[in-house]
Amino acid sequence: MEKQKKIAIYGKGGIGKSTTVSHVAAALAEKGLKVMQLGCDPKADSTVSLHGKEKVTTVLDLVRTKKNDFTLEDMVNIGYGGVICVEAGGPTPGLGCAGRGIIAALEKLAEKGAYETYKPDVVIYDVLGDVVCGGFSMPMRGGYADKVFVITSGENMAIHAAANIAVAIDGFKGRGYAGLGGIILNRRNVKDEEAKVAELAKDIESEIIGTLSRSDLVQEAEDLGKTVVESFPDSEMAGEYRDLAKKLLEICGVSTC
Repeated sequence: MEKQKKIAIYGKGGIGKSTTVSHVAAALAEKGLKVMQLGCDPKADSTVSLHGKEKVTTVLDLVRTKKNDFTLEDMVNIGYGGVICVEAGGPTPGLGCAGRGIIAALEKLAEKGAYETYKPDVVIYDVLGDVVCGGFSMPMRGGYADKVFVITSGENMAIHAAANIAVAIDGFKGRGYAGLGGIILNRRNVKDEEAKVAELAKDIESEIIGTLSRSDLVQEAEDLGKTVVESFPDSEMAGEYRDLAKKLLEICGVSTC
């Protein structure tokens, strides 16, 4: 790939954002691409289905305990297909700002030469989108992401969060920051789901670029500490994630033929 592609995926907590990002990362890695996934959520569980570890050391853990006396390798776990996994982490409960973990992770990755060392073809930021301010808005500005994608279901709170994220992206567009690439519908099988999300897409002048079915295979794979792409590679669900990964690259200007 001639130029590194940087993708940010935002969505309400619990919407299946991290699951989707991990599956996209796995699907891209299968194509032979070198992928870096940065979990920008205080729960620090974005990459668990790629490396199978229940708990990993986050960037904020390292900053708290070692200041700057740690290496790039201390920040990274290598997952399925060679995916480079990093978790920003969050503050001690009740203390500090959760967005600070994202800022620290982005700064430390640059300081430690992560992009030069690993030379990823694709960087994916998995970002909690309930509050789009401070550190949580970092991946969509400052040149970190080329495109932002929003994941939602037809549930009202998910749609509300998606609309807020779109407003934030629109507010940054005059500054040359990342634009909205489209909406990913992660089905929850609620009433009039497609119609509700289609209306959202129309309201924010975007489109649904991918739809994911609700499948028990996803949970079965997660119970194994893996993605569907790895555990059930021949399933229709794995195919849906591969199709989504291909579409994201195409929107970012990469031919996948």
